[in-house]
Amino acid sequence: MTSSPIPAWHEAVDAGDFESVERLLAEDAIFQSPAVHSPQEGKALVVKYLRAAMTVLNNDTFRYLGEWTADRSAVLEFEATIEGVYVNGVDMIWWNDDGLITRFKVMARPMKGLNTLVPIMARQLRGSSE
Repeated sequence: MTSSPIPAWHEAVDAGDFESVERLLAEDAIFQSPAVHSPQEGKALVVKYLRAAMTVLNNDTFRYLGEWTADRSAVLEFEATIEGVYVNGVDMIWWNDDGLITRFKVMARPMKGLNTLVPIMARQLRGSSE
């Protein structure tokens, strides 16, 4: 069985450690956002999206509620409150033989939470590219 990056992921998120998150990603990683139609391909883009998500979501209300794992994948349910609006979602994570994350898909609900999250993420992403 392949070594899971999930314990290291939890440590990095808890610490707000972007550099450790980046070290967990494969060069050919893919990020799938609930707000962007096209998958974001390549480590640099995945880092950009995960950094923005951690900045926006990882406040004092953020927490993981549950975790379901398989040999090379995991689903982590999360919740947070953003600008007074409840957001609930899942991080779906896949990894390779080296234990590096190859695919990261986020799904978020309810609609009010997603509608609050999308423009805030867009502003954060614009800010990180300037």
